[in-house]
Amino acid sequence: MLGFVIRRLVWAVMLAFLITFVTFIVFFVIPGETRGGPGQHGLIEPTLQVQFNLHGSVPLQYLGFMRRVIVHQDLGLSRVTGQPATHMVTQGIPATVSLIIGGTLLFLVIAFPIGILSALHPRSFVDKGLMLLVLIGVSAHPLWLGLVFSYVFGVKLHWFPVAGYCDFVKPGAAHECGGPKFWAYHMILPWLTFALLFAALYARMIRASVLEALDEDYVRTARAKGAGGFRVMRSHVLRNALLPVVAMLGMDIGIAFAGALFIETVFQLPGMGTMLFRSLNAGDLSVIMGIVLVVSFAVVIANLVADVVSCVLDPRVRGGTRLRPRRMPELTRGRAPAPKQVTETG
Repeated sequence: MLGFVIRRLVWAVMLAFLITFVTFIVFFVIPGETRGGPGQHGLIEPTLQVQFNLHGSVPLQYLGFMRRVIVHQDLGLSRVTGQPATHMVTQGIPATVSLIIGGTLLFLVIAFPIGILSALHPRSFVDKGLMLLVLIGVSAHPLWLGLVFSYVFGVKLHWFPVAGYCDFVKPGAAHECGGPKFWAYHMILPWLTFALLFAALYARMIRASVLEALDEDYVRTARAKGAGGFRVMRSHVLRNALLPVVAMLGMDIGIAFAGALFIETVFQLPGMGTMLFRSLNAGDLSVIMGIVLVVSFAVVIANLVADVVSCVLDPRVRGGTRLRPRRMPELTRGRAPAPKQVTETG
């Protein structure tokens, strides 16, 4: 297993460097303009090339860019606020991470019971009713869902706050509240909106995976040996049905950030989604580049974690090896070996 983790870690590092190179090409090489443009106050503001002081060939400029990003954690200055882009992106990470992690846990809590119940009662009234419910959830846009929840549970019922964010640890200079209690209280509606966006997709995936696992030979063998239904589901069915779910979770981080952009806008969360929306309107390339790098690295790390978890769940891929049965040429061609001819002597 250690060898498998090391190989995946090497691939993750190589992918991270490839992402930085593509980002460098998009933000530094393709624009090609070094004179700058009019800023917010009518003054000519320097471009990223001028801020990073890059000269020479493209490989040398890339090395200078990597040195500024990795060694000095410098992404340039925001053309809107004049603050370091690194500081602005760092301020938006807690709200976005809170939304994605909390929403992910919530939609898994919703999707697993629905998927398992639908798989245990296929084509029944329970199956059709649950699938109809989740299809309604996946058909609704997160912006519409957020506005509906905000109006119903915030404006009409006054159960939850309509907008705002509380710091998890303690109140800061820009926050009026703090602590886990108020943090969770303000995040319930964003979590619910985020969960309904993904719960339908994962409920259908879990249903299909459980149905496929129930038809496998090892499940019938376990039942024939007298194993109970709960033990079969826990030890044989769910362990194999989790593999595609874990793999999809690692790939959906980028899609989750796209959904978080709308949810943060509706509930006025100070996350990277709201920051990206404002930066795109203002043409703030430094902040946009920082958010692109953070989200890309998050996808790489999430896929690395998903690969390691899949390795733990499936012993066949531990250490990068699989059990390979010996081949029998006659049987693999669909015919039994020919019997040996006995010749009579005498």
